[in-house]
Amino acid sequence: MDSEHGFVDLGFAKIDTDRKKRCGFPEVIFCAGKTPQQVKGIFQELAAMEEIVLATRATEEHYQAVRESVPEAQYLSEARIIVKGEPPRNPVGLVAVITGGSSDIPVAEEAAVVASYLGSKVVRYYDAGVAGIHRLLAFRDQMAQANAIIVVAGMDGALPSVVGGLVDKPIVAVPTSVGYGANFQGLAPLLTMLNSCSAGVSVVNIDNGFGAGYYAHLINRGASVNE
Repeated sequence: MDSEHGFVDLGFAKIDTDRKKRCGFPEVIFCAGKTPQQVKGIFQELAAMEEIVLATRATEEHYQAVRESVPEAQYLSEARIIVKGEPPRNPVGLVAVITGGSSDIPVAEEAAVVASYLGSKVVRYYDAGVAGIHRLLAFRDQMAQANAIIVVAGMDGALPSVVGGLVDKPIVAVPTSVGYGANFQGLAPLLTMLNSCSAGVSVVNIDNGFGAGYYAHLINRGASVNE
């Protein structure tokens, strides 16, 4: 233990106990590559200090281990997130989350849950890709009310550019590994999004719903303060 220096040393992990002071939210556990017992140990330590704890890219095995020491924890299977606590009761602003197809929903849910637990109000518009553009246009007025828009798409990754050409809001583009062989596990939509002809589009890494949700929340929070 070395909590006076801002972290707790578990041997296999050093938990950043000062993250909330510096960044406004506690450290979030990335479960991929960690054993169930490692996730359990980290989650238990954070749960003793924080009202809200998030663990992303979690499996059912990770969740069952966490429940042994934190029985109130819940598993949001679609988002692949273990949570302790509830989203803030008075969320701020508005973050819209849009997907190209239903296959993109797991990544979109990761983004939506993260933004929600950080304190943003979140709305979802799923399966609104460019192959049926009328689906997107049907809620154009609603998405224009958001302070930030997360656009999650695989295949050709064209959707963020389209959305960016319809509204005057910052777009957080998330390429997914959804698609056939030439998708190259998300590389094709990543390059499309990086080469967007629409101004105001920023891009996170492939399948990085967590990063998109966090970034969109920061934009939304800043915009809400100035409203």
